[in-house]
Amino acid sequence: MNDTHSDTVLIIDFGSQLTRLIARRVREAGVYSEIVPFQAAEAAFARLAPKAVILSGSPHSTIDIGSPRAPKAVFEAGIPVLGICYGEQTMCAQLGGAVEAADKREFGRAFLKVVKDSPLFAGVWAKGDAPQVLMSHGDRVAAVPAGFSVIAISEGAPFAAIADEKRRFYAVQFHPEAVHTPDGARLLRNFVRNIAGLKGGWSMAAYEEQAVAAIRRQVGKGKVICGLSGGVDSSVAALLIHAAIGDNLTCILVDHGLMREGEAAEVVAMFREHYHIKLVHVDAAELFLTALAGVSDPEQKRKIIGRLFVETFEREARKLGGAEFLAQGTLYPDVIESVSFTGGPSVTIKSHHNVGGLPERMNMQLVEPLRELFKDEVRALGRVLGLPADFINRHPFPGPGLAIRCPGAVTAEKLAILRAADAVYLDEIRQAGLYDTIWQAFAVLLPVQTVGVMGDGRTYEYVCALRAVTSVDGMTADFYPYNMEFLARVSTRITNEVRGINRVVYDITSKPPGTIEWE
Repeated sequence: MNDTHSDTVLIIDFGSQLTRLIARRVREAGVYSEIVPFQAAEAAFARLAPKAVILSGSPHSTIDIGSPRAPKAVFEAGIPVLGICYGEQTMCAQLGGAVEAADKREFGRAFLKVVKDSPLFAGVWAKGDAPQVLMSHGDRVAAVPAGFSVIAISEGAPFAAIADEKRRFYAVQFHPEAVHTPDGARLLRNFVRNIAGLKGGWSMAAYEEQAVAAIRRQVGKGKVICGLSGGVDSSVAALLIHAAIGDNLTCILVDHGLMREGEAAEVVAMFREHYHIKLVHVDAAELFLTALAGVSDPEQKRKIIGRLFVETFEREARKLGGAEFLAQGTLYPDVIESVSFTGGPSVTIKSHHNVGGLPERMNMQLVEPLRELFKDEVRALGRVLGLPADFINRHPFPGPGLAIRCPGAVTAEKLAILRAADAVYLDEIRQAGLYDTIWQAFAVLLPVQTVGVMGDGRTYEYVCALRAVTSVDGMTADFYPYNMEFLARVSTRITNEVRGINRVVYDITSKPPGTIEWE
């Protein structure tokens, strides 16, 4: 991580699934934040010298022996500290209070009663208010440390929010970072801007200037190779690096034949003709289709695509010769997952969406100018860099591409059918003005054929499934509630215009974390 931010909020992660949202809310307030797992918190605290600290929630219980704790130095540094859920409980346990198993657990929507005005609530809630919040706890604070007073209570938490105004220590049992606490973002803004006194200079324009300078310091007059996928992340990384080092950057686009209709040509035209960036376009469709012939297992598909992608990229990189640096569009969520202490589904998720990393044998230094950013921040940076809006807002597309939207064996014929159906579907979404409302939409060519009657003839063709989801975090999703008129129009166009499909269905399932894609 970059240590050059003058105003940094350190977020100590005890394992909550909502920790990323804390960082997002802080950044939305214009303040740079960084997440570290609790095991690395002491070293990070010394390295970053943060102006404030936030303690996250956790699946652990402070009552258990060996449960996570915050570094003692956090409470001795004279800086503001905010504890959230488990963060409140460990703050109290470490400072002389007490925590107990709750008689009445609180999970989901709850209502506070504000019993005292506080700088944390300034301009948001006042004494006597009863705001909605999100609770998620089985333990509760039983006694507060010396110097603390209660500022809000709930039915199941007599210490739902507490404060030591003198030391600027605050803690809440609820989750202000979640959208289910409607005013939560304003509380976090109060903490970082008013209580901690941070100026809020974190912006993408400022980040661009800082990142360009950092790239120049790292690379100097060296040469950089960037793997360009056509997605937003690698495209923004390429533009940022090109702004820093110009023609010393060369991009490689490995076209595996699994991209959306016209996508490869669009990327080549934009980067070569509009931005004048050196770009090697490798048409490897035949190579990939041959290797995928007869393969139906989705994980095996991903492994084949990943292996061939790496081999093809490495071969083209050797042809260029002399490059000391490799650029990647690594984002902050990737960094967080790579140091996660809880393990969990991240490996499966990454296997699902990506095609694998590049091998160490390439012996190149990494340039990762986006590794401090969330996805929405990358899009904001893309706007600063001048990327077209329709490109910035393009729906996410996984590394294996259409291969995982074509369950069963992949063939050139099935890919052509799928591309055509997907293009019609997206065209109708755009015409309806829904593209930017939907987080991700795509067509899937099911591995089944069905009998149908079209005109006076009987057909035996594929079934096309349509998927559209809304998502805030890119990890969970709800289906988009199209009206029947729209679905009828799309279905009619696909069955009329795309030879090979005689039936269209719509998937209305929601998805838990990590399962946004079809397979």
